[in-house]
Amino acid sequence: MLMGGGSLLRRKTLGFEWGRSYYGGGDRASDWWDEIDESEQWQKGIYYSLCVSYALISFVALVQLCRIQLRVPEFGWTTQKIFHLMNFVVNGVRAFMFGIYKSVFLLRPKTLEIMLLDLPGLLFFSTYTLLVLFWAEIYLQARSLPIDKLRPTYYSINGLIYFIQVCIWIGLKLSRTHTAIMISRLFLSAVSFCAALGFLIYGGRLFVMLRRFPIESRGRQKKLYEVGFVTATCCTCFLIRCLVVSISAFDDNADVDVLDHPILNLVYYTLVEIVPSALVLYVLRKLPPRRISDRYNPIG
Repeated sequence: MLMGGGSLLRRKTLGFEWGRSYYGGGDRASDWWDEIDESEQWQKGIYYSLCVSYALISFVALVQLCRIQLRVPEFGWTTQKIFHLMNFVVNGVRAFMFGIYKSVFLLRPKTLEIMLLDLPGLLFFSTYTLLVLFWAEIYLQARSLPIDKLRPTYYSINGLIYFIQVCIWIGLKLSRTHTAIMISRLFLSAVSFCAALGFLIYGGRLFVMLRRFPIESRGRQKKLYEVGFVTATCCTCFLIRCLVVSISAFDDNADVDVLDHPILNLVYYTLVEIVPSALVLYVLRKLPPRRISDRYNPIG
């Protein structure tokens, strides 16, 4: 929200104001917090820094997508290409959102603001669960199990999630109660937990399978490192999102709507999106081979 004159109205978050009331020693830290929070220069610096960070990641994803297309133009929309395309879109939307952060707080009705904040998070979920789908296909193929139901399941789950979220947005528009907001936050928390669980199950299974593979080679070690690192990174970021959003559902002082708080905004989005996206793009930077390979199939 914006007050008259354009200064942001800050919400007291993470119980900081409570701590100040009971512990006098927190006054100095609280004053520092308030000074940064209410400074328009700090707000601009933090929000525009996040805008630049997201824009850079979006640009890197686009460049990688173009490199893959030039390397293997004979293939259609593979899982790898779609992953980088969605990374480009998700991070581009976030960059745009932080680039016009003042306008975000002026959006009315309030439901429209919530939609703008929630939608990139859902797209982030869809983007990174593509990796879970890809690893599940590799794992089942290695065990000579059918994979024909994996992609329809992925599309069905994502479709159901977006349908439920749209229903929740409609409910927010109609009711405008705290209960509706709590349901919305708990749903997003559950979605994040499911993503973390998916990475833990299929990333973990693939990691164990690669470790048990009898042939020692440099390629095996690199793939083992890749799967283990990406699994740990993505599982951690989704668990952090799950924890923060679930706490905010029951405690208004832990409001996860951190766009009105530049410091929490910086910490939260850096931990749950910027750093994981940058690390995953770096680890998965290798281009597919030019030669046609059975392991690199177009997305069905």
